Amino acid sequence: MSITAETAARPAFEGVEELETPSVVVDAARLKANIARMQAIAADGGVALHPHIKTHKSLAIAGLQRDAGASGVTASHPGEAAVFIRGGFSPVTLAYPLVRPEPVARLLTLAGAHDVRVRFIADSMAGLEALEAGAAKAGQTADVFIKVDVGLHRCGVDPLAETGIALAQKLEASRLTFCGLLSHAGQAYGAGNANGIRAVAATERRILLDFRERLRRHGIAVPLISVGSTPSLIAHDGFDGIDEIRPGNYVFFDMTAVRLGIVGRDSLSLAVSATIISKNHDFYIVDAGSKTLSSDLGPHSTGSGTGFGEAWSAELERPLSVEKLSEEHGMVARNGSDLAIGAQLLIYPNHACVVVNLAPRLFLLDDGQASPLAIDATRRAVANRNQQ
Repeated sequence: MSITAETAARPAFEGVEELETPSVVVDAARLKANIARMQAIAADGGVALHPHIKTHKSLAIAGLQRDAGASGVTASHPGEAAVFIRGGFSPVTLAYPLVRPEPVARLLTLAGAHDVRVRFIADSMAGLEALEAGAAKAGQTADVFIKVDVGLHRCGVDPLAETGIALAQKLEASRLTFCGLLSHAGQAYGAGNANGIRAVAATERRILLDFRERLRRHGIAVPLISVGSTPSLIAHDGFDGIDEIRPGNYVFFDMTAVRLGIVGRDSLSLAVSATIISKNHDFYIVDAGSKTLSSDLGPHSTGSGTGFGEAWSAELERPLSVEKLSEEHGMVARNGSDLAIGAQLLIYPNHACVVVNLAPRLFLLDDGQASPLAIDATRRAVANRNQQ
């Protein structure tokens, strides 16, 4: 089932030809190999693995991660976290700052009912006050990480500013429990290559350890340090001082990972099956557009400008580029090839996480058999469950 452009191998997701298109398909063997690889990285580094389930949103895949040795899961928003709390996964880390007490209270109450531990993050006094108020409303305490900005400049306290110290002091004096420091070096996706990614990972680690030392000098002990980002964990030079890792994309990988040089195409476990529905002199027109592939060029807007995915066929010796998208149509550059209308293509997307978020379901391909795999934490499913 190897698919490597380097050897001009052809795609062989066995069983995909039986599915209606467009379909989002997952190769079971590659999926399990990716899960095992990251678990081995965690074990070798002496760190706990808390995978980010925003990538797959699937209780079944999270179960495979837990069976392989994962110590908990990480979620993106309260509804997503609630699905995995109900599924009995613990702890669930909500790696997104909440600034209203109501969702905090609901999650803590739900977690208590399912005997699950839930952990929150804060990067502002307003967020900390919301967590404290929500915990009081639920009649519980709450475990809280301080989110640290390590270079992405999205969320997180400035590790060099006094505001981070003040936030830690406020947290220590509250009814909440200080878990430690948490970061996401998402800028690794824009590092260009493995050496650039290693530099990002080294900088992240140095910033966190320096901030931990600053807090220690103020009399504040840091129980845990938790880091994320699949690239920075694949291309790392050691986890000394790190306690947890929270990668997500590694279960599937995508063309962004290939372009960064951290994996080959034979590690890509997710693809979109599409059919050529028309063609002209320059393009094949397929039935997978932006509502299936998304128009995302890569995580954190780090696309390389090489299109919206890479299309393969059993009749091709090399891949074709998905050059343009409309909502339901994709335009694949023919590049001198001559495939028939009705032929199927297998497309590796730029960003697997977004494709899953758009899909109604996944199809797991195992030994030539295709079986539906629920995406349990889609926003639609979460909304329906919350109305029950």
